[in-house]
Amino acid sequence: MIKPLTAAISSILLLSAISASAHAQDAAPAAGTNTVQDTGTQDAKKKGDKVVDLNRVIVTGTRTAKAVDEIPGAITVISKEEIQHTLLVTEDATAVLARTVPGYAESSQAMSNTGETLRGRIPLRLFDGIPQGSPLREGTRNGTFTDMGIIGRVEVINGPSASEGIGAAGGIINYISKVPTKQGTETTVTTRYQTQGKGGSEGWKTGVTFAAKQDAYDLLVAASYIDRGISYDGNGRRIGMNTSGSLADSTSKNLFLKGGFNFGEGGTQRLQATYSRFKIEGKGNYIQVLGCRGPDDDPPCDVPRTNTSEKGHIYGSKDAFNDFKQYSLEYSHSDFFGGSLDINVYKADQAMRYLPELDPAKQDPLFAPLGTLWEQSEIDSHKKGIRTSWTRSDLFDVTGLELHTGIDFGKDQAQQRLALTNRLWVPPMNYKSTAPYAQLSWDIGPVTLSGGLRRENDKLTVDSYTSTYYNNRVFVQGGGVKYTESLKNLGAIWRIGNEWSVYAAYSEGFTLPNIGIPLRNINVPGQSVDRISDLAAIIYKNDEIGFNWRGERASFGATHYISKSPFGASLAINPDTNDFILSRAPVRIEGTEATAEWRFDEQWKVTGLYSHITGKTSFWSADAAGRYPAGGLNKPMGVLDINPDKFAAALTWKFLPNADATLGFTSLFGRHLSGSDTRAFDGRTYTYNEQTHGYTLFDLGVNYDMARYGKLSLGVENLFDKQYVLSWSQLAGYQNYWAGRGRMTSLTYTITF
Repeated sequence: MIKPLTAAISSILLLSAISASAHAQDAAPAAGTNTVQDTGTQDAKKKGDKVVDLNRVIVTGTRTAKAVDEIPGAITVISKEEIQHTLLVTEDATAVLARTVPGYAESSQAMSNTGETLRGRIPLRLFDGIPQGSPLREGTRNGTFTDMGIIGRVEVINGPSASEGIGAAGGIINYISKVPTKQGTETTVTTRYQTQGKGGSEGWKTGVTFAAKQDAYDLLVAASYIDRGISYDGNGRRIGMNTSGSLADSTSKNLFLKGGFNFGEGGTQRLQATYSRFKIEGKGNYIQVLGCRGPDDDPPCDVPRTNTSEKGHIYGSKDAFNDFKQYSLEYSHSDFFGGSLDINVYKADQAMRYLPELDPAKQDPLFAPLGTLWEQSEIDSHKKGIRTSWTRSDLFDVTGLELHTGIDFGKDQAQQRLALTNRLWVPPMNYKSTAPYAQLSWDIGPVTLSGGLRRENDKLTVDSYTSTYYNNRVFVQGGGVKYTESLKNLGAIWRIGNEWSVYAAYSEGFTLPNIGIPLRNINVPGQSVDRISDLAAIIYKNDEIGFNWRGERASFGATHYISKSPFGASLAINPDTNDFILSRAPVRIEGTEATAEWRFDEQWKVTGLYSHITGKTSFWSADAAGRYPAGGLNKPMGVLDINPDKFAAALTWKFLPNADATLGFTSLFGRHLSGSDTRAFDGRTYTYNEQTHGYTLFDLGVNYDMARYGKLSLGVENLFDKQYVLSWSQLAGYQNYWAGRGRMTSLTYTITF
C-alpha cells in the first residue's frame, strides 16, 4: 500500500502547484486573543468567552476548515471579543494587529499604513479572502478598507505565503466579516463619542447592523458613519496632518451587504453575494506646519518640535481620500465528487488621493515656478479574478489523507497620476496571473505531514510613457515581463500527549517589488521596461520551528524563523527628495516570537506577547553591467522595514457578572543600529546609523452589560497621556516628524434588539 500511495502523492505534487505555504499552527493566544473563533458552524461552541472545542478553525492558508493542531506554522486568530475591546479604545483599523500579533509593527495612527510590516515584510491584506490594494503600486493605504465593526475575526498567517498569489511577503491578514447565526432577525445599534478634551478633538460614530437568518436564507446589512476631530499629542499640541493621509479631521462612510442561501439535497450547496463600499475622506480644515529635529536640521532649531497643524486650506487643493469598492459571488458544494468545491468570483476597486505637498519630485515649470507647485497624487487600482478550490478527505480511501487543489485566475491594473496638473507619474500597469495549486496533508496518528506546490504563470505589461520634469522627461519604451515560479512548502507537526505540540515548516512566498517606484524614478534616456532589473520578482524562503503548550488554565507558545530572499527589496530615503526609494539586494530576516495566557480563575486573566526581529541587507545591489556582485549582508534593516522589539500584556478582571475591565500596555524598545561596508570595485565606503527611542503606552477598557437596555463601554487610549514620537517617524524623511496621540477617552453605547 505504501509504494502505490507514495507514487500517487508524488504524481499529484509534480503535476500540480501548491497553495498555502503559510500553514499556521494555533500559537498560544496573543494578548487578549482567542486563537480559535466560532465560525458560525457546529464545529466550535462557546461557553462564556472560552472555546471548549478546539477541533476546527478556518485557516486562510488552506482555504478550508482545518484542525488547529494539524497545521505546522504560526497563526493568530483575533476573536470578535478582542476586536471589540480594541474598538473601545480606538477606531484605527490596524491597532488591533499592533496589540495582538507579535510580529506586527506599531500602528501608524493614520490613513496610511507606512511602516506597518509583519515580520519585517509587507503582508497581503484580504477582506473575506479578496486582496486589498495592489503590489504593483503599494500605496500604503491597504489597512483601512472597511468599518471594523462588521469584522467577526481576523486570521493572521505569519511568514511568506504563496497561497493567495502575489503580495504575501510578510504573511496573510484576512479580515472576515460577521455571519448571522441566530434564527430570526437581530438589529444592533452602536453609538460612540470620543474626545481628547481639547478644541476640535471631538468625534462620534453611528453604526447599524441588521442580521437575518431564516431556514436556508441569511442576510447581513451594515452601515456606519464616523466623524473624527483633530488629534493632539501628550503635550496638548496639535499633531501634523500626515502627508500620506490622516485619520484626524476626516469622515468615514461604510456600507456592507451580504446575503446567501443554501439549496440542493440536504442543503449541500450555497450561493452567496457580497457588496462592500467604504470611503474615508479628509475634511480639509487644517494644513500641516513642519517641525524641526534640532540643530542639524535644515533649517536648524535649538529645541526639537514635531509637525503640527493649523486652521487653513491650501488654495486649489482637494481632500485626501481612500475609496474601496468590492463585489463577490461565491458558490460552494460540500459533496462535489466526494469533496468540497468552492468558487469565488470577485471584483475590487481602490482609489486613493494624498495630501498636497511641495515635493521637489512633483515640480514642473510648465505649470508653476519651481518650488511653488502644491501637488497631489492619486493611485487607482482595479482587480478581478476567480478563486477555486476542491478538497477531498480520505484520499484513495487512506484515513487522514487530504487533498486540497484548484486554480486561481487574476487581473490587476494600477497607475498613479499627479491630480492637480493631470500628469502621469506611474504608467498604467497590467498584471495577469494563472496559478494552479495542490496541497496534501496526512494525519498519521499524532503526526501530521503536509506539502505541496503552487505554480505561478504571470505577466506584467507596462505602456510606454514619459517621466516627469524632475526625472528629465525621458521616454521609456513599454514592454512586458513574465514571471514563472514554482513555490513549495513542507511541514510536520507532532502532538505529544494532550497538551504539547512541536512543529517545523518550510515555505516560499512570491511578490513584486512595488513596481511603481522604480518606474517613476527612471531619469536616463534609452530605457525599456523589459530590461529593468528592479522589476524582477522577489522570492522568499522561510524556515520555522516552534512549540505550543495548552493546559487547563494556561497556554504558552514560541516560534523561531529565518526568512531569506536572494534578490529582495528594502526601503531607503533619497537624500535629495527625502522620498522613498527601492533598494534591491539580498535580505535576511530572523526573529523569535512568544505568546502566553494564564487564567487565574473565572474573574482574572492575563495575556502577553513578545517579538524580537533583526534584518540584514546589502549596501549595494549587483551591477547591471556585471562589473561587481551585490554586497554582503552588512547593512542593518531599520525601522522602515523592521519593527523594534515589542512586549505587550493585558490583565482582564471580571469584577461583576455583567461587567469587566481590561488594562493593557504595549512597549516598543529603543534600538541602535549601525553598519558599514567598502566596495572593492571602486573603494566606495558605505555606512548606516539609526537610533530610535522606545516608549510604553497603557490603555483601559471597561464594559457594563445592562441586559436588554444595552451595553455601556468606556475606553481610554494612552491612559497616562504619554508624549512620544512614533518609531518609524524618528527616522528623518519627507515631512514625517509626527508625535503619537495623547490621551483619548471614548464612550460607546451598544444595544441589540
